[in-house]
Amino acid sequence: MAEMRTEALHRSAGGLDIQPPHAVLSALADAQVEAASAVRQAIPQIAVAARLIADRLGSGGRLVYAAAGSSGLMALADGLELPGTFGIARDRIAILIAGGDEALHNLAGGPEDDATDAAKAIGDCGVGSADCVIAISASGSTPYAVRALEEAKSSGAATIAIANNKGAPLFEKADVAVLIETPPEVIAGSTRMGAGTAQKIALNMMSTLAAIHLGHVHDGYMVSLTADNKKLRDRASRIVSAITGRDGDEAQALLERGGGEVKTAVLLAAGAGSAEAARKLLDGTGQKLRPALSAIEGSRGQATSDLVKNRT
Repeated sequence: MAEMRTEALHRSAGGLDIQPPHAVLSALADAQVEAASAVRQAIPQIAVAARLIADRLGSGGRLVYAAAGSSGLMALADGLELPGTFGIARDRIAILIAGGDEALHNLAGGPEDDATDAAKAIGDCGVGSADCVIAISASGSTPYAVRALEEAKSSGAATIAIANNKGAPLFEKADVAVLIETPPEVIAGSTRMGAGTAQKIALNMMSTLAAIHLGHVHDGYMVSLTADNKKLRDRASRIVSAITGRDGDEAQALLERGGGEVKTAVLLAAGAGSAEAARKLLDGTGQKLRPALSAIEGSRGQATSDLVKNRT
């Protein structure tokens, strides 16, 4: 493998321990911004990966994350929020982290070398050809992540690899290789910093684009959100109001008629005869709100045309 930038010393690191606090913090902030900017170079690969994720989820498969250490925490941060934000069923998301649940309390280094545990985790999860597996590793050589991807590939799953070093072994078994070539860390090798930030951004971009493909976003609104607390119920009401132009009370009434579902409420406002009719319309458009609204508008236009013809 090529030289590992994630282990190199950053150009601003010299004398870091004797610099004044504001200088240290400025160096850390600048390095984070630089790392975040590296994600832009991976946009074409992220787009392909997002399409792959959407295709698997849309066909009834699962999205499975596999990672160790800081990369595992980035996977958790992305994956755990998808059900609430986009309404993706919780059983369609699996997160495999080296060390299992214990890693959430003690993020020890040893488990990341346990390739056998990675293979077992993929097997126990029942990963198969319907699923998509994302393996994440800053170095791109973490045994847990590499073995998890190998096992997933052998099971017929679609595979995505995210790493921060060129020529990473993790890329060899991936259908889509996402290289985020971040600069060396200010604290050499501490990939919870720049590399981790860039991974989080890439994962957020990837999963958000996949959600857009699946119809969970309309004009920047999360129209499939799970409104399971007051804040989110208020948000759902505001979304319905913004899309339909109805006031808050009307939006709330539409949500109640639609069983708390934003898209159903919007279609009711647009003229759908019932919540059931709205849901059937969404089934016919692949759960995408815009074409469902167009279908209602089209049916209105046709009805008007038929009325004119009958009168003449």
